Amino acid sequence: MDATALIAALQDAVPGVSLEPAASVDLQTTLLVPRDDVPRVMRAARDRDDLAFNFLAELTAADYWPREPRFEVVYILVSLAHRHRVRLKVPLHGNDARVATVTGIWPAANWLEREVWDMFGIVFDGHPDPRRLLMPEDWQGYPLRKDYPVQIRKGAQYAQPLQLTPEEFRANVERDRLRRT
Repeated sequence: MDATALIAALQDAVPGVSLEPAASVDLQTTLLVPRDDVPRVMRAARDRDDLAFNFLAELTAADYWPREPRFEVVYILVSLAHRHRVRLKVPLHGNDARVATVTGIWPAANWLEREVWDMFGIVFDGHPDPRRLLMPEDWQGYPLRKDYPVQIRKGAQYAQPLQLTPEEFRANVERDRLRRT
């Protein structure tokens, strides 16, 4: 389904929504969706029979700092029934990086949204379990932001190989065998 047909179908399903086609180097249909319209557009994309995007294949983000809007949340939806896919991008400003959760539409979004929050600091309003997924709970900051400071300066280390005689090696192997029995 091309961008024009998809925009027409979504605007028919969600009157008043402002969708724009976006450039794509891979020729995948890509649309920009305003943040406030995300829940309605996503539900229409899933529920409308001629669209039937029933599979959320990916949810991620990109940081374009220092540009504004700084972030884009990227959803890749697939229609298994019609065998078409679409990329929906939601631009977000750096000082207000939040968008509504889509976990009520696609439960698989749960961990994907947690990962995006954990790495980029983008808040998913209404998320049922907003806690860190990859980083420790006490971690400060969001590692995939372009302005995240490099905190560790560590010089290169060289390890010396362990030198064993053949007798020491055999003794270690034998000791390990005895421990397992």
